[in-house]
Amino acid sequence: GLCIGCGACVSLCPYFNSYRGKISMLFPCVLPRGRCHAYCPKAGVELDDLSTEIFNAPYSEKPMGRFISIVTSRATGPSKAPLAQGGGTVTAIMTHALDAGRIDAAVLTGRNGTHAVPEVVTDPADVARFASSKFSAAPTIEAYHRGVAMGHSAIGVVATPCQAMALAQIRVNPMNEPDFVDRTALVVGIFCTWALDERRLAALLDGKVKAESIRKFDIPPPPAEVMEIHTDEGTIAIELSEIRSLVPETCGYCFDMTAEFADLSVGQLEGTPGMNTVIVRTERGRSALDEAVKSGRLEICEISDSDLSRLSAAASRKKERALGKAHEMGIIRYVISS
Repeated sequence: GLCIGCGACVSLCPYFNSYRGKISMLFPCVLPRGRCHAYCPKAGVELDDLSTEIFNAPYSEKPMGRFISIVTSRATGPSKAPLAQGGGTVTAIMTHALDAGRIDAAVLTGRNGTHAVPEVVTDPADVARFASSKFSAAPTIEAYHRGVAMGHSAIGVVATPCQAMALAQIRVNPMNEPDFVDRTALVVGIFCTWALDERRLAALLDGKVKAESIRKFDIPPPPAEVMEIHTDEGTIAIELSEIRSLVPETCGYCFDMTAEFADLSVGQLEGTPGMNTVIVRTERGRSALDEAVKSGRLEICEISDSDLSRLSAAASRKKERALGKAHEMGIIRYVISS
């Protein structure tokens, strides 16, 4: 199936529920069209229409989508959380956004063992608890819906590419609700090549590590070809060939590596430990980044031509693989080669 379990269809009505990385329909629904379908990032998204609403321009076929600028960054001093991935940029940005009142709540994804757990956070001091990559697919948008129901009006969300696309779908009011208000104030996207099926990951790790002792997952840059699992007892490495067998089929159809519908997109800077790449896509994203820098929580530098070229090539490869597979399976009719 195409469902990635993003949670866009959950907490809108009693019919859908999320459990351990899977979305289930609890009761049959007779509505011809509902918010569940309208918000879904896998259900016939019109990219040109969506891009025009979000960026005031048609969808860009460039590998990294539309953007204003690209920089490298890292958190400074005590701003970097101990478990932060790469340069700790996302933690620094979200902490400052809450502290400065740019957002009144942050939707962040934590972890309980291998189980990804999205939460609504309002205390800037709590943001660091959610640092580090989770890798398991998570119903993060369900937590966004909870934040709206709680009355928050300026919500920041840390999202994977598919989750960022779901948020973009929500923001354009596809159901033409007369009283609709966009409650997103900042969407920080995370670079993503694939996610993992949570249940299958738990089964793979059973007997190798205690789930409750897991501190952090990491994939070192090539040529390592392993996933590292950091625990209270030490670190174990599992070959990526084993890990890739846990990737849901739907990830193979995803063409977006860099969260093209976010305000800011953040990933590790390949070959430079402790640094991130940041793609600035919108004015509100640029403003949030600038404020975090001025606060002293973050520092930024120009990105080198070689790093930019590597990033573009990686994003292009993901697009080519995904579109090729979609064409092969008959999901799209044709692919235009560059």
